[in-house]
This record gives sequence, structure tokens and C-alpha cells, in this order.
Amino acid sequence: MTTTTPAERPYILVRPPAASLDDGIVTFREREPLDLDAAAEQWRAYVAAFRAQGWGVVEVPVADDLPDSVFIEDTVVMFGDLAVVTNPGAPARNPETDAVTPVLDELGIEHVKIQPPGTLDGGDVLKVGPDVYVGRTGTTNAEGIAQLTAFVEPRGYTVHEVPVTKALHLKSAVTALPDGTVIGYGPVVDDPALFGSFVEVPEEPGSHVVVIDEDTVLMADGAPRTAALLAERGLRVITVPVGEYEKLEGCVTCLSVRVR
Repeated sequence: MTTTTPAERPYILVRPPAASLDDGIVTFREREPLDLDAAAEQWRAYVAAFRAQGWGVVEVPVADDLPDSVFIEDTVVMFGDLAVVTNPGAPARNPETDAVTPVLDELGIEHVKIQPPGTLDGGDVLKVGPDVYVGRTGTTNAEGIAQLTAFVEPRGYTVHEVPVTKALHLKSAVTALPDGTVIGYGPVVDDPALFGSFVEVPEEPGSHVVVIDEDTVLMADGAPRTAALLAERGLRVITVPVGEYEKLEGCVTCLSVRVR
């Protein structure tokens, strides 16, 4: 394992893109050829953006035989000091979790595991304070949601099941700002009324933000109108290129697990 082991939080878990990235799963869009060199450069720029904001980095070993393994968010979700290791809904992605558990052990993070027949992708889990919105999708089923609920509700979280029919994952459609406002691109959000506070953004890539701190978010560079909207709300906006990952229905949230 290649790591820059942080002395304290916050840090991110990341996994370099596989040589087979071009074979990644595509569900809701037409397949496009990838530029693997550009993808590698975009991944490095993404990691560098976190380093520049003072985040440490822990790198899970690359897995060239697992095309989607760069989307590490789908394999583990953090709930404070507890990591929930998932059971991805696509069988070809199940082995992605194998390398995550020993990394969590090395970092001293308590972890539990979603067991079959439950399935859960981390991209279907949106945390807004104590509220946990979980997308019921083609990759996350009712049993997976039930297991997650049993793990986290004793720790003070409330789980809300959300229907998702227009996007691969819940967080393909919506994410949340530091103040808890959920943002999303209207055409791919099933029911905005399910969220306590919702703001529609004008560009689909703009619906994906990563909270860096209470005043700062990171987002794709392909949504300038949304970036301006968020800046008007008083946020500092950091943009990075992720176009090669968007071809695989990925976004800025998919490429890391934040440990705060």
C-alpha cells in the first residue's frame, strides 16, 4: 500500500485509475472512448486539490483488473468513527472492497460490512447532518438499506430511503452544501420534496460537490453557472477537471472517501 498516512483528520482515501478504466460500467449514457492519459492527469489534479487544502491522502493500491475501482466512494462510507464497507450491486465490482478492509485496519478505523443478499453502493448514500438519504437504485437494494440502518441508527443517524430512477446513484443526482442544502439538476432528480431544503442548479455537473470545509466546496470545472451561483451564496469554489470520469457516470464525489 502506497500511503501518505495522515497524523490527524481530515484525509481522503483514493485509488488510482486502473489500466482497464475504459471497460468501466456505463448505464445511463452512451459509451464514449476514454483518454487514459487525461484520466490519469485529472486524477492527479483531483488529489492535488485536496492536498492544497491541507487534507492528507491515503492511497489504496491500484487494481488494473477492476475497471471501476477508481470510484472508491462506492466501497466504503464513513459515519464518524465507523466505516461501513459496502457490497456493490454490480457483481463485477464486489472484489473492489477486498483491498479496502486492510487499509481501514492499518488506519485503526472500526468497520462493519454489508452482507449478501444486501447490496449497497456508497454513491447512493448522502449524509446531511444526522439525516442519511439512501437511494433505492439498481445497485442498492432494500436489504442493503436495512443493514445500513441497523449499523448507523444506534449512532444517532436517521436513514431515509429515496427512489432513484433517472441516474446511476443518488449522488449522481444530488449532493449537499455545507449548510445542509441539497442541490441537484432537476431533470435527474425524482422528487426534490423529499429533502428538507433543495436548490436546483442549472448544469448537471454542478449537482456534484464535495464539502472541503464550512466555507469551501470542490466541484467539476464544467459547470461555470453553478459555480457562480454557489459563490453568490458565499462559498469558495474550487474546480477540477473530471471529464474523463463523467464519461463513466462518475463525478467529484466518486473519486474519494472523506475521513473527517
